[in-house]
Amino acid sequence: MEAYFDNSATTIVTDSVKDIVVKTMTEDFGNPSAMHMVGVKAEKYIKEAQENIAKILKVDPKEIFFTSGGTESNNMAIIGTAMANKRKGNKIITTSVEHSSVLATMKYLEEQGFEVIYLPVDRYGVVQMEALEKEMTEDTILVSTMYVNNEVGAIEPVGEIGQYIKKVNPSVVYHVDAIQAFGKLEIKQRRDNIDLLTVSGHKIHGPKGSGFIYIKKNTKINPIIFGGGQQMGFRSGTENVPGIAGIGQASKDCYDNLEHNVEIMTNLKDKLIDSLEAIEGVTVNSRKGNLGAPHIVSASFKRVRSEVLLHALEDKGIYISAGSACSSNRPAVSSTLKAMGIDKDLLESTVRFSFCEFNTEEEVDYAVGEIKQLLPILRKYVRR
Repeated sequence: MEAYFDNSATTIVTDSVKDIVVKTMTEDFGNPSAMHMVGVKAEKYIKEAQENIAKILKVDPKEIFFTSGGTESNNMAIIGTAMANKRKGNKIITTSVEHSSVLATMKYLEEQGFEVIYLPVDRYGVVQMEALEKEMTEDTILVSTMYVNNEVGAIEPVGEIGQYIKKVNPSVVYHVDAIQAFGKLEIKQRRDNIDLLTVSGHKIHGPKGSGFIYIKKNTKINPIIFGGGQQMGFRSGTENVPGIAGIGQASKDCYDNLEHNVEIMTNLKDKLIDSLEAIEGVTVNSRKGNLGAPHIVSASFKRVRSEVLLHALEDKGIYISAGSACSSNRPAVSSTLKAMGIDKDLLESTVRFSFCEFNTEEEVDYAVGEIKQLLPILRKYVRR
């Protein structure tokens, strides 16, 4: 038996997505900037994807711009906003539990002379509002927070954050990294005062190398890629039509079945949490039900290194992650877990299970059974 529990790293491409990607690569393969009919056919796929996503978010299709994925989208949102607004101020606020594509970008901006504040979180990974209220000043130009934490599944209070930011200073840009939230939660960026929203295709059964950014009309942001002026000049370069068509189809599929999919994933998550908490020496860092994202479980296994457990389970056909798979293939101590105040002895003993709607209860039972058998063996060989 096999059990793939690494869906926060990447997901399988569904048949509906595969079919439209293949069609745009083999039949309607034109350059969307071309003026002839082959190009016009290709351009229709871009417009349809924009419309599918805009309908989900209840925004204007012209506010959707396609990128190569979450990393580029986050770079564009953060660097583009900072550079466009640097005359107004140089202060940026983010959190201490952001994805590396945000944290590394913030480090770059610090090198350019911007002041970056990293807000603390509570033991569940949720940002502390009092810290934001303390740090908001007149020279703040950007606030950037994730919606769902990619390691532990914490849901950040984006609505509360957005409302507070705009009350203090309506001109401050609010960026939300929704890469682990899109397709898992209902997103209401108008209500939550979100100016920029970033998404990656391969987290929602779309193709790798696809992503988009929602840019609210009149938001002041500079492009970071220059060239032929495609996508209204916001993101130059010949559009990746197969990727765009794929993410458009994947987005539609996710939200057409959102309630059903979330119920499946939440049930699996809660079942796994209950099973793991019953095992001696296991600490679960994620929350059950709607207190956390429906698809992520972080757990720490006392006296077992995360990569050792990962490979032991791999031998049994069970695939999990040691932290965020997007950082590198070299395990490192998680800044998210440190910020949450996880016991020092557990920092290098934490793994992530992440579900999609195609996982089953039988797979969870299989994984738990193997874990119970493996732990006593692995703990015998721990370095003291």
